[in-house]
Amino acid sequence: MSRSFDRRLFLGTAGAALTLGATSARAQMNAIRPPEPEPPVNRNISSFTGQNWQDHFQSLGVASIVADTRSRALHYWSADGTDYRVYPTSVPRSEELTKRGYTEIVRKKEGPSWTPTASQLERFPDWKPIPPGPDNPLGTHAMYLAWPAYIIHGTHDTRKIGRQSSDGCIGLFNANIAELFELCPVGTQVRVI
Repeated sequence: MSRSFDRRLFLGTAGAALTLGATSARAQMNAIRPPEPEPPVNRNISSFTGQNWQDHFQSLGVASIVADTRSRALHYWSADGTDYRVYPTSVPRSEELTKRGYTEIVRKKEGPSWTPTASQLERFPDWKPIPPGPDNPLGTHAMYLAWPAYIIHGTHDTRKIGRQSSDGCIGLFNANIAELFELCPVGTQVRVI
């Protein structure tokens, strides 16, 4: 009995063997290969949590602000409640530097100068006051709170927004603080949560 050579049968069988071998090898490689790393987390992104002014204040007063340090967002409401805005912020870098509670805007300054606080000078004795300008950490506008040394202000360093990067203040992009500065009169009630 003679066997004839069937080229199609040979090629089909050889192709199937190669495919099965490659699939098996790939499965074995996947079993020992470490998992792919997660994509990097962009820590400069805020995940805003919605806020209702009624959860924080009895009335809107002349205007109201809630600075949410957890979601790194500042919520603004106008006196009549028709204007609601949310801004990304920087927040204090540690719990010790974070003051929470109720206060209000007591003073506003366009083109603020910056002076290091006593606690900053203890940690960084070479720090000096900085006049208004591109090197000023308060950016273009500042709204001073009734708490000493706590400010809602701008920043020239846009990498800080969305991060824990301040010594206690709430920072905004310069364009956002300029807008908020115009919206908030002295006496605006503020709650930091």
